[in-house]
Amino acid sequence: MITDAASSCPEVRLADPADRAAARTLAQAGIVPADLVTFYDTIGDVTWADVGNGYFVDSAGDVLPRFKQYGAVDVSTDRKADGLVIGSDGGGLSYVVSPGGVIYRTRTASLDEPELDRVADDLRQFLELLERSLTRFVANGEPGPVPAPPCRARRSAPGSRPRRPR
Repeated sequence: MITDAASSCPEVRLADPADRAAARTLAQAGIVPADLVTFYDTIGDVTWADVGNGYFVDSAGDVLPRFKQYGAVDVSTDRKADGLVIGSDGGGLSYVVSPGGVIYRTRTASLDEPELDRVADDLRQFLELLERSLTRFVANGEPGPVPAPPCRARRSAPGSRPRRPR
């Protein structure tokens, strides 16, 4: 496991014209929050490959074709809100952003009727959680998962039972 701070720094790729065009297309579709469009205007993608399984924030140029091919991910219990997969934890779990900006993490690798945990209220908080994970990793070699804030509503697929605390 890599514990050198320099090798654990995120790789940030600046947005290119194709990324910006994809971000504008996502914005016009009305399913991406304004802060993510602003982010995509400057940042192409962010990769923390050496932290645990890795953390990845995908580019608009990757998000748009995935949206076109697979559609949006249901992020509401009433099936009225659609979200976009914007990244992953490198272990099969995806990060999904709602139109209102809330970031969720899937509980499994499947996006068919996903079970989601709310991990951040907005993009800023999500990036701060990733930064804390990187800081933990540099300090002790263990990133830990990007946690869901305690006592927050968790969305489960229709028909599933809530998990009991352990």
